[in-house]
Amino acid sequence: MKPGSKTTDFGTTARISHDSAEYYDSKLYSELSSEAQAIALPDNPFPPNLENKLMGGNSENMTEIPPNSVHLMITSPPYNVSKVYDEDMSLDEYLTMLKKVFTESYRVLVHGGRACINVANIGRKPYIPLSDYISRLMIDLGFLMRGEIIWSKGMGAGVSMAWGSWQSASNPVLRDTHEYILVFSKGTFTLSGKENTITKEQFMEWTKSVWTMNPESAKKIGHPAPFPLELPYRLIQLYSFKDDIVLDPFMGSGTTAVAAWKTGRKYIGYEISEEYLELSQKRLTALQAQTTMALL
Repeated sequence: MKPGSKTTDFGTTARISHDSAEYYDSKLYSELSSEAQAIALPDNPFPPNLENKLMGGNSENMTEIPPNSVHLMITSPPYNVSKVYDEDMSLDEYLTMLKKVFTESYRVLVHGGRACINVANIGRKPYIPLSDYISRLMIDLGFLMRGEIIWSKGMGAGVSMAWGSWQSASNPVLRDTHEYILVFSKGTFTLSGKENTITKEQFMEWTKSVWTMNPESAKKIGHPAPFPLELPYRLIQLYSFKDDIVLDPFMGSGTTAVAAWKTGRKYIGYEISEEYLELSQKRLTALQAQTTMALL
């Protein structure tokens, strides 16, 4: 067996049984939150009557859900960019709303539970790095940041013509072809569970920090900003165990719930729009009916 490696002060070495103690004992990490500072409270059972249920209403106060009972939160919050479902909020109002939702998400997650947030940075005059704002917000709430995934939209990124000053250094404008998936843990980086459902090939590919997936068609789904099913599917396979509870506080068209059902997890979601709540339920009812027929 090859000997383990350790952090060096010059260059890099192979990462086999890597000993990084010296790195994490450095001054760089001396003032950052760590696992040792978190209090490990026992898990609570998730109410059976809430399993696989969509809740109409606001997720700023999820009183129905007991603390420490959810294993994974996946969501893509509304971006407040004048889509048909957006409210017209200031940046401060928007971040205050997210803080309330993610404070509740922290409360309901088990020790070691994960939170995954899909977000796009917006605007150009000036550019608003929402991913930076949200990362800081989550860390301030007590979450431990695991990393960020770059979602490259590939050939499906669209053909924006917003070049700014054409072929001129006067004011060229970057055309975003990516979004972010920010990944956090509550209390500790390790989650206890029983049955993994991810394959070796999936694990090797999905632990890379860049994922290439075409965006979902808004017209096909019936929602102005759906993310592709593959996005929550990968996150659920990578960050949870079979039968775990998956929460989406901004359920939208129900894609997170569909992915949870397909991977043998249980879901709960919140949505304030009656139209999109009905859309989500129709998608899930059709999927569950297909599953029932397949078992007959």
